[in-house]
Amino acid sequence: VAYRQMSLLLRRPPGREAYPGDVFYLHSRLLERAAKMNDSFGGGSLTALPVIETQAGDVSAYIPTNVISITDGQIFLETELFYKGIRPAINVGLSVSRVGSAAQTRAMKQVAGTMKLELAQYREVAAFAQFGSDLDAATQQLLSRGVRLTELLKQGQYSPMAIEEQVAVIYAGVRGYLDKLEPSKITKF
Repeated sequence: VAYRQMSLLLRRPPGREAYPGDVFYLHSRLLERAAKMNDSFGGGSLTALPVIETQAGDVSAYIPTNVISITDGQIFLETELFYKGIRPAINVGLSVSRVGSAAQTRAMKQVAGTMKLELAQYREVAAFAQFGSDLDAATQQLLSRGVRLTELLKQGQYSPMAIEEQVAVIYAGVRGYLDKLEPSKITKF
């Protein structure tokens, strides 16, 4: 915001949302500084973790879309999820990876795709279920499983989990083996 205001005061031509035209160049220049090149090893790497604060969660604003277009993906953290006790508070629907499942093991790829789909359906139905009281059995089942899958993803601070354990736990969740378990007992599972 300060850069935009300074540029306007200096009478630089404004672009989208009154930002100067070189803001894309500035972002790419910042990311280039994160590169570590080494010719003796045949190249190098570029690792950067830009943190963008959105206004009211609006990822379509100029700065978020600009950084998203430059990077290989984003993890969208949501304060509403954090206050609901879901930690890490990652909004799976808005988080994207261009590498995606290519970086996952085959077993994780198989169970995670199902889980992401079920969680997306759950979030969609949960929003509408607040308004209606008469829900059919399939919708109640979807809501019930969604609550359990959400609980399953909660992770304590400094509590890493081995990949084999992750796959087994997610498999149990998406195959319905946890459907009869109380949601409060899922994290102990």
